[in-house]
Amino acid sequence: MSQHRAVLAVPVEAIPKSRRPEVGPIAILPESSDTLEAAIIAAGGTVGELSGSTRGLIWRNFGRPIDLATVLDEHPGIGWVQLPMAGVERFGRTLADHPHLIWTSAKGAFAQPVAEHALTLALALLRELPKRVLATSWGASSGTSLYGLKVLIVGAGGIARELIRLLEPFGVNITVVRRGPGEVPGAHRTVTAEHFLDVLPEADVVVIAAAATADTRHLIGETELRIMKDTAILVNIARGSLVDTDALAGALASRQIGGAGLDVTDPEPLPDGHPLWEEPLAIITPHTADTPEMVEPLLAERVRANVVAFLGDGRFEGIVDPVAGY
Repeated sequence: MSQHRAVLAVPVEAIPKSRRPEVGPIAILPESSDTLEAAIIAAGGTVGELSGSTRGLIWRNFGRPIDLATVLDEHPGIGWVQLPMAGVERFGRTLADHPHLIWTSAKGAFAQPVAEHALTLALALLRELPKRVLATSWGASSGTSLYGLKVLIVGAGGIARELIRLLEPFGVNITVVRRGPGEVPGAHRTVTAEHFLDVLPEADVVVIAAAATADTRHLIGETELRIMKDTAILVNIARGSLVDTDALAGALASRQIGGAGLDVTDPEPLPDGHPLWEEPLAIITPHTADTPEMVEPLLAERVRANVVAFLGDGRFEGIVDPVAGY
């Protein structure tokens, strides 16, 4: 049984009755899941095959969203769609073409295991574990403690908030960069995106935990890498597109920064033979911050909570803004 729980960035509020979807059977596509069926039934919902009476849709297809668009166009009675991931960038066109629907994602549902992974990568790099794993002799004493360092977190969602909680025992100084104004609990400072380059040069650890949008593509590129400390480490557990892969490879090769921990890459999977695989200052994990075993019970809980909202109170978790794309 999973010991994880969702971490939500904003309080859950009921959507107005006028916007609530019509209640009816819920379909799971492209193929069903015993775990998700059980979650729907536990919440009082009805699971059914896709038909003209379908009113809710749990979408389990992690691939291209073209089939989802077709399903929605052919079944206009569907009013609520639950997506399987926290990031919904690959569904951008479908979201934009169906803005009247209630869209929910898994944002916040997987925050705990992903934040744990981000901390793991940061500690491993600071303690120079990549070098020690490959060592065949005792070598010199080296490594950096996380205690008291300056940590910059880009993003203010559930992952960022859980990571702030995990970092508390280390006495770090935390700055959060977010799209809009507002303080983030536990952060020593919160700034908006236009001040990113102002705070980046002072960070010892930079964690990318933002949504993938047109605005965040290559958020970390040549300019950003050039102004980072040469001892700073970069951790990306968001999406690969937020970091310019070629620029990062070059910065690591020239020892422009101290290291990089990547659970996501661009392209993904990272091709065999790519220079980053041979880079001793890099740790690359194959998008395993949240494994299927971790995800399944967390997604089931999100489905259960949202079926309750669908059937009654309208307090949907993880509502997606089709315009903003997250």
